[in-house]
Amino acid sequence: MSLHGVVRRALGSLVHRIWEAVRKVGDVTPASPAGYRFRRLGEGACLSFPLGAVFGEAWIEIGEHTLIGERVSISTGMGPGVDLGPDSIVRIGGGCSIGRGSHIVGHQSIDIGNDVFTGPYVYITDQNHVYDDPEAPIGRQWPRNNPVSIGSGSWLGTGAIILPGTRIGRQCVVAGGAVVRGEFPDHSVIAGIPAKVVRHYVPGQGWLPPHPEVAEAGNARDTRDARDARDAEDAETGVISR
Repeated sequence: MSLHGVVRRALGSLVHRIWEAVRKVGDVTPASPAGYRFRRLGEGACLSFPLGAVFGEAWIEIGEHTLIGERVSISTGMGPGVDLGPDSIVRIGGGCSIGRGSHIVGHQSIDIGNDVFTGPYVYITDQNHVYDDPEAPIGRQWPRNNPVSIGSGSWLGTGAIILPGTRIGRQCVVAGGAVVRGEFPDHSVIAGIPAKVVRHYVPGQGWLPPHPEVAEAGNARDTRDARDARDAEDAETGVISR
C-alpha cells in the first residue's frame, strides 16, 4: 500500500473513532445536562445524536427505555421560550422506538402509548393550516389544533403522516406512506391516502377485511362534517403545519 493510502486509512479510522465518541457524548439521557430540561425523561431513555429540532422540553415527557433515533425533531409550541401553560403537551410512553428523521410537532396534545415503534421519517402533528379565508395566504391564517393519540403496542411504517384529530387504538399497524386522520379501533391495519382500515383482528379467526360497520366507525371522523372533509383533502394535497 502506498504512503498516501496508509495515511488516508489512518485518518479515516481516526475520524470514525472521533465521530463515535462525539455521538456518545452528544446523546441526551437523564444524566446529561440537556436531559434536565425535559418535563420527564425516564430511566434508560435516550435521544440519539445528532438531534433534530428539539425545543419546548419543559412540555415534553419521554418514558423509560425509549429510544429516539438520530435527527428526530420533537417540539412544542411555535418556538423556543414560549410559556405553554402548566400541562405537558407531548407524551411518549416507555419502551418506544422513534425512527430517525421523524417529526413530532405538538401544540395542544400528542399522546403516544407504551411500546410504540415507528419507521424513519414519520410525521406526527396536532396542528394544521386552514384555508377558511380564500384571499388570505394560507400560511398566515391561524392554524387549528386537534389532539392526537396513538395506542400502546402500535407500529407506524416509514413515512406515515399522522394528522390532527387522529386517534389510533392499541396494537395497530399503520402502513408506510399512509396519511392518517380519524378514529381507528384496536387491532387495526391502516393504509392508504386518506388512510382506512384494511384489516382488523377477530379472535379465533385472525386478521380479516373489515365489516362495513367497522370501516365506517374507523373513518367516522372523516365524514362527520364539512370541516373534516376539507382536512381529508389536506391530507392528499400535503397542506401540513410545520
